[in-house]
Amino acid sequence: MLCSLNLVTFGPVPNRFSKLDFWIGELVRKTGKKIVLMIDEVDKSSNNQLFLDFLGMLRNKYLKRDKPGEFTFHSVILVGVHDIKSLKTKIRRESEPKFNSPWNIAVDFEVDLSFSAVEIRSMLEDYAGEQQVTIDIPFFAEKLFYFTSGYPFLVSLLCKIIHEKILPAKEKKEWREEDLEQAVQITLKKDNTNFESLIKNLENNPDLYEFVFNLIMNGAEFLFNLDNPIILSGKIYGILKEEKGKVKIDNRLYAQRIYNYMTSKLETSGHVTFDHFTAPYLDETGGLDVKKVFLKFQEFMKENYGEKDRDFVERNGRLLFLAFIRPIINGRGFDFKELQVSEEKRLDIVITFDNKKYIIELKIWHSEAYHREGIRQLCRYLDLQNEIPGYLLIYDLRKESGQTGKSETIETEGKKIFAAWV
Repeated sequence: MLCSLNLVTFGPVPNRFSKLDFWIGELVRKTGKKIVLMIDEVDKSSNNQLFLDFLGMLRNKYLKRDKPGEFTFHSVILVGVHDIKSLKTKIRRESEPKFNSPWNIAVDFEVDLSFSAVEIRSMLEDYAGEQQVTIDIPFFAEKLFYFTSGYPFLVSLLCKIIHEKILPAKEKKEWREEDLEQAVQITLKKDNTNFESLIKNLENNPDLYEFVFNLIMNGAEFLFNLDNPIILSGKIYGILKEEKGKVKIDNRLYAQRIYNYMTSKLETSGHVTFDHFTAPYLDETGGLDVKKVFLKFQEFMKENYGEKDRDFVERNGRLLFLAFIRPIINGRGFDFKELQVSEEKRLDIVITFDNKKYIIELKIWHSEAYHREGIRQLCRYLDLQNEIPGYLLIYDLRKESGQTGKSETIETEGKKIFAAWV
């Protein structure tokens, strides 16, 4: 049942709320049903005294709901509330006690609505049986959880894309690993309300933007503490989560979308201009020649950035490389960041290009000892990815270190790693 109310119809201001109070009671009494009132865009009206008086009236009716002859809404749902504590303070009269909750929110909602890998597996089993589709269910359950952290909207979106956009073009009704990677690529390129809200909240909150930038671009680590208003806002917006006591981006798709967004902002800032394209960076098999990419990036950095730009490069070095490589892999691949941070604030990039994977590590030079440890960690990571070659891009911000422009192939632990210094 939908109703439209206009307070003007209830007469002069002093009488409006008493009449509306009576009207609501009669409405609920005559229907004999539990009625839920949903109020959207609450924050936009939270400074309107008439609206606050209306909420206060609803609150008083709710507190008197058990008295004989009193009827009111079963629940009132406030949608679009950033800070319920501030709203509660505005609704109270100065003479009212400050300790009792004015809304029925004394108990926190602690149910985790995310899917576990086991729950995703069960969903895939039902889907495979109903649609007669061949799926490596354990593999896809783990991979879907890996990309989404179980976020229901994102899990469903990836599955929907595979089912509706990828599967119909195949002769055999079978999910393959590259199908999920293609679904991820499609998802990251398309707009949806979830991603729009994600970016809007970063754009509207400069402190949160800087926090997230340091978290995922510079590998910074922060303890998870909801008393910190920045972390709290990131948690409310669904951008941040707690993992082993530390602050993390909620899921890998969010992290990738944020990377793309921040990279695009750098591209349009006037600091960088790229005119290169894919062809010069292919090897004889048509695959991506990362060595050529590294060497060209060295030239780009030498030509465009010097000692006076040290602070800019220290902050944006990783973004510069991501922006540099986008025109090269555009349309034929995508880059996905692995948020595994070591002592060197390591950021791993997995580039998928024509169904081939390339493992790249970006790091800032700290010392020879950390450099050697970083190589050992990269070797272990290459083992996990079942890849032999690896690539290491090192930002050496020391004055006159003599390393800038250097490149070499490092052979260790059965691996070949091409390293370049910028």
